Amino acid sequence: MTAHVTALKTATAERDVIASAQELASSFAQTAAHHDRTGEFPAANFQALFEAGLLGLVTAREQGGLGEGLETAQAVISAIAVGEPSTALVLAMHYNNHAAIRRGDWPSHLAELVLEANRKRPALLNAAQAEPGMGSPAHGGLPATTARQDGDHWIINGRKSFVTGLTGLAFANVLALTEETEPRLIQLLVPLDLDGMSQVKTWEAAGMYATASDDLVLRDVRVPLDHIIAEQLATEPLRRDEAGGNVFFTLLAAVYQGVAISARNDLLAHLTQHSPSSLGAPLSTIPRLQEGLGEIEVLLASNARLLQSVSRDVDAGRSVGTDAMVLRHAVIENAVRVTDLALELGGNRGLRRDYHLERHHRDALTARAHAPQSHMIRTTLGKAAIARFTAATNAGKPAR
Repeated sequence: MTAHVTALKTATAERDVIASAQELASSFAQTAAHHDRTGEFPAANFQALFEAGLLGLVTAREQGGLGEGLETAQAVISAIAVGEPSTALVLAMHYNNHAAIRRGDWPSHLAELVLEANRKRPALLNAAQAEPGMGSPAHGGLPATTARQDGDHWIINGRKSFVTGLTGLAFANVLALTEETEPRLIQLLVPLDLDGMSQVKTWEAAGMYATASDDLVLRDVRVPLDHIIAEQLATEPLRRDEAGGNVFFTLLAAVYQGVAISARNDLLAHLTQHSPSSLGAPLSTIPRLQEGLGEIEVLLASNARLLQSVSRDVDAGRSVGTDAMVLRHAVIENAVRVTDLALELGGNRGLRRDYHLERHHRDALTARAHAPQSHMIRTTLGKAAIARFTAATNAGKPAR
């Protein structure tokens, strides 16, 4: 009975959190087109998320958060993305980093520094790893950003690109190469209000414009020596753990599921409310358009099942192998297809900005830029399939 009551309370809490996100998303939707046109960072949205307690969604309860798992987090991200996807993407990155803190991946003193700030104000956190010359670390190579020891501080110099949410960040996890006899790759917690920090407006993208994914420049920035989050030899590939990948891929995909849902909703509004005089009935009565809507429903339902299934397995502690990577690929490609169909089915009006379909499509296309890109995922999975088949063949066993 106790376990049953606990499960009911947990389910109720999850519904309340998701309902709160949906209510906020409805408000965020009112200014989404403005943020898309101007690229203005949606600071007010994050203040609202903070006041609703949602910035601490994945933080453990004993550390002042809501203690929710990945299933609830991805549902919240999708809900927010229906209203304003740039806000959802920045929030997804914030959750991704806070999930690492909850797993115990961070030193305790740095975790508490970030968590305390997050309890007091909208103290957004994201990684700063990509660079103009290197691109994403997922492609290999060493960062040009350097860190050298000077007494009890690191002196950091470099430039980071595509720092999602930069305008609103309080902290960044900065990847740097140490200037030592045996160089290390280190990830440093850097408060963004330190001397020597500056931002350069470089994010002029077709979609997700309000994410403010600009360049962060560090000139002789002094950070205490004990601000190392993680370290490794520079001769090793950058370490990525399975647990972190599961969270990142799922939350990233959830953003674009929200974009696709928003496109479907705006398309439905158009098709059900517009009645051409030549037809004498709403556009939604046309069989061809009904079929197209049905294809969209299939894609959205497939995405929803993938997101729910993988996140539930992760929350239950079950290994999902490469399924989160597959989810990232499938959900994003399906979302792009949904927004493409919405444009096609919307006809001439679908191209008008006030119908929003073209905005949703631009936002969905931006998903393909996130590393690892779809072609990298397909190559990884293809190589794995070849290796499995070869090993099974050599062992005289059927391939699985």
